[in-house]
Amino acid sequence: MKTLLPVFCLLIVCFSGSAQSQVCPLNSNYSFGDLTHWQAYTGNNGSGNGPGAIKQTYDSSVTPPTGTLGATTIYEYNLPSTAGIQILSTSTKDLFGGFQTIPTINGYKYTNTILLGSTAITRASNSSTAGGYVRGVSYRFTVPAGPPNVPYTMTYAYAMVLENGTHNSNDQPLFEATLTIGDSVVQCASPRYFLPTFNDATPQNQRATLDSALAKSQGFKWSSRASPNANPNGQGAGAGQHLYDVWYKDWTEVTFDLGKFRGQQVVLTFETDNCVPGGHFAYSYIALRNTCGGLQISGPQSACIGNTLTYSIPALTGANYSWQVPSGWTIMAGSDSNLLKVQVVDNPTHTGTISVSEQNSCALLNTSLNVTMVPPTIAGTVNKDAEICSGDNASLVLTGNRGSVLNWLSTTDGRNYTTISDTTPTYNAVSLTSTTSFVAVVQNGESCTIDTAAAAKILVDPQTVGGALSPSNFQFCLNQDKDALLRLTGQVGVPVNWRSSPDGTNWTDFAPPDTDSAYEIPSSLNQNTFYQVIVQSGVCPPKISGPAAIDIVPVAFPQATIDPADTLICYNTKATLNAKITMGTNYSWTNANTLSGQGDGTVPSLPTSLQATASPLSTTNYVLNVENAGCPNPRKDTFHVRVYMPILVNPGKDTSVVINQPLQLNASSNDTAALGDDFTWTPSIGLDNPDIANPIGIYTAETDSVRYLVTATSKAYGCQGTAEVLVKVFKTGPDIFVPNAFTPGGPTNNIFRPIAVGISRLQYFRVYNRWGQLVFSTSQIGQGWDGRLNGQPLPSGGYVWVVQGISYSNHVVFHKGVMVLVR
Repeated sequence: MKTLLPVFCLLIVCFSGSAQSQVCPLNSNYSFGDLTHWQAYTGNNGSGNGPGAIKQTYDSSVTPPTGTLGATTIYEYNLPSTAGIQILSTSTKDLFGGFQTIPTINGYKYTNTILLGSTAITRASNSSTAGGYVRGVSYRFTVPAGPPNVPYTMTYAYAMVLENGTHNSNDQPLFEATLTIGDSVVQCASPRYFLPTFNDATPQNQRATLDSALAKSQGFKWSSRASPNANPNGQGAGAGQHLYDVWYKDWTEVTFDLGKFRGQQVVLTFETDNCVPGGHFAYSYIALRNTCGGLQISGPQSACIGNTLTYSIPALTGANYSWQVPSGWTIMAGSDSNLLKVQVVDNPTHTGTISVSEQNSCALLNTSLNVTMVPPTIAGTVNKDAEICSGDNASLVLTGNRGSVLNWLSTTDGRNYTTISDTTPTYNAVSLTSTTSFVAVVQNGESCTIDTAAAAKILVDPQTVGGALSPSNFQFCLNQDKDALLRLTGQVGVPVNWRSSPDGTNWTDFAPPDTDSAYEIPSSLNQNTFYQVIVQSGVCPPKISGPAAIDIVPVAFPQATIDPADTLICYNTKATLNAKITMGTNYSWTNANTLSGQGDGTVPSLPTSLQATASPLSTTNYVLNVENAGCPNPRKDTFHVRVYMPILVNPGKDTSVVINQPLQLNASSNDTAALGDDFTWTPSIGLDNPDIANPIGIYTAETDSVRYLVTATSKAYGCQGTAEVLVKVFKTGPDIFVPNAFTPGGPTNNIFRPIAVGISRLQYFRVYNRWGQLVFSTSQIGQGWDGRLNGQPLPSGGYVWVVQGISYSNHVVFHKGVMVLVR
């Protein structure tokens, strides 16, 4: 746009002495966090870019709303709620490009950024508001006095987001930097950036073709995010659509030399303009370095041997570049650009110098950087794994490393890591409460790879809790040989041993140690006794459980024997339960409703024998409870009666066959036991083998029908199930018989179906009404029509049917006819 600002105020930055000759102007890098010392303007380019686009100016010598002194935000022209110029002191990610809004470029960290522009647009057609928004800032200063051959550089970085307006290039959204001395523009320091097109727009300045190859070569990239503004040129289906027409350029550094202008006044201007028609936006970010003492190489001074590193200088517009690197290094790319990639090779002195010069029509800059070669990072190992008790500390020591510790990392799950800001090779983890792995993050100089040491895992055992014994008080009868079990509950840790005491004070550990969590009181116990358990969690100190007190009752425990304890019966059969009581006064049963012969519950004499009969229909436990008067603990013996599932036999559907024609029969059952079932067919009339599941029957004229009883017998347990199937024998050949009338809804003859005799497969059976509409169709033997269509009954009258099937001898049987539906 080459805008020349009117002089709103004159800021002369004075320097004295050679020490001051390289100092940058105050707040030239926005270090104040505001626009102090910068002039600003906003406007509208309805009449084209140029000085006439400036509509409102802001003086650098006064405060807002008319000045920039202390200002951080200036709004778009005639848009009081939309920021058009703003200072950024906190970095975020740009919405369209994803780059940081305050950059770090090859190691150099900028501190503040100015944002010029927004996504706001205007599409008004009248002359007063047509065109897009214009915003700019400028800094007027005097170049410090000094020798003209000593460079005085200003370096800025820019990034931008432009919407492709599909206009001819000179009307596209743009960002530009302009350096002026008096009324003259320094062309080599005044670049313009825009999306190039082939300048083939329509007379309405629309639909110019983007030169995407040139745009990409200039560093532009397409954004995957749609424009926030609807398509201004859409017609028909394209009207109002949000186009994916936004491009961005990531951060790029530029420098220029003002050494030849020492003692002269210059103006540096940055400006961002929407397209001239107004319907497409532009915004840009600009950051300035706070050093003006000539060219500087950015990149690591500590060069990691074997790595590929990048060194850069801010670009001169239209410049040529020449690099020199230490002996043995390999230039990988960029020898003729401001961005150099090299592979580092060591030399005997481990030192070297990188030199560069860049030259354009108005500047020649040279600089160098001393570098030191360092060997690659070795991460090392954190000392061995350890086990501690919860709340204790653990000392972690890094050994075998080459490089410095950047920080430590800890993780309790191996996926999520917490950063520990400790840069020493020894880290003391305090009061750990959960198992944690620790690693050290190591780097040998800024250019070497960051690596993590082999981890150490600190296993943290929870604090021991002794728990309690259940029951805590127990009455124990003499010679009690069952149902006297103590269980450890509520403990944290594992049992180390049990111990006992006659008085609850003097304890004796079990020998050999008992590490079970349950203990059966021995039947030989004959005096009051206390029990406890010693519990330990890992390496934590052991704890003692709560005690259990055993009180001896001087009465014999009931005694009995049972047979069988576990038995299996077939469904709907019985099991005999035998018991012999040798000590006790009375007894009772559970599930007595399916028992017979269980007795009256009294023990008339010792020994007493019981024989009960169980008739369960499903697996059932029968418990015999025997009591002995004076002993509080009954004896409980369990008979486990397993009932084999009922065997359900499927012999197939009743069927028909003609004489001398083979009939394949098939039977199956629901028995899923591994060995399966044996099958028997009774009687054996016509069968080739009555002792298999799938015999073949052939029948003579002497047989009218056969009703078979099919028995399935479990091979594993001998349980049986039965079912019947009827075979009708016709003396005719294979055929399909169809009745000539039926009465739907009646007590008989209420389904219209074909009767297939000697037919192995029904291909189709179809019924049509008088108009030829199909009202029923099936290919399943035995299925028929109930006189309905879509759930609605059809009227009385004549209906046409056709049927076709295949006989067992593979012959086609076809018939058609008319039947009468009677209601």
